[in-house]
Amino acid sequence: MKLLIIEDESALNASIVAYLQQVGYTCESAEDFRKAWRKIANQDYDCVILDLTLPGGNGLDLIRLLKTNNPEAGIIIISAKNALDDKISGLELGADDYLTKPFHLSELNARLRSVIRRRNITSQKVIQLGSLEVYPESAEALVEGRKMTLTKKEFELLLYFVSNKNRVLTKDSIAEHLWGDHIETLDSLDFVYTHIKNLRRKLIETGAEDPIQTIYGMGYKFNY
Repeated sequence: MKLLIIEDESALNASIVAYLQQVGYTCESAEDFRKAWRKIANQDYDCVILDLTLPGGNGLDLIRLLKTNNPEAGIIIISAKNALDDKISGLELGADDYLTKPFHLSELNARLRSVIRRRNITSQKVIQLGSLEVYPESAEALVEGRKMTLTKKEFELLLYFVSNKNRVLTKDSIAEHLWGDHIETLDSLDFVYTHIKNLRRKLIETGAEDPIQTIYGMGYKFNY
């Protein structure tokens, strides 16, 4: 996996590169807008990790360039706590995830693995799990050839489960995946339980065995 780290704080940039190389990634780096632009314009990367506040330009323009030149690349934003509007703009442009500084490098690696795994899943035309077929491009799901009637959030939840099958997902991680920054405006996370209950019911009604296991005190696991 080839990564590009775009961060103007030299020490942080070097720390991220050293850590990710140690765990097996090939890394390149840039510390200003012009160098990052040149690299994105001329090379393809599996994932780009970038700060939005850069000398010489705005990281949002780099995201736009990435979506044009290398749309399959994953994008993780790393930003300061006071950059909420920029984070939302970045996610709306197509970024996959964000981390607020300061963060643990192990957390960055976990987010990176999740983004790459999700990208690999969504690039497939069809995902087949037993009698369940999921079509990421058309946002459709079938069980034994019968189409499931899912809301947008229910399909996003199903795809999140499928891309993390047999892994325990916490309620918080599901909420963050479905709502991103807007999770801060919610009074509770009860909607997670509601979406899971509705998805489970629709899977069973369409002919699938219930694949969603509740792991008490931890979260949920999609067994297939």
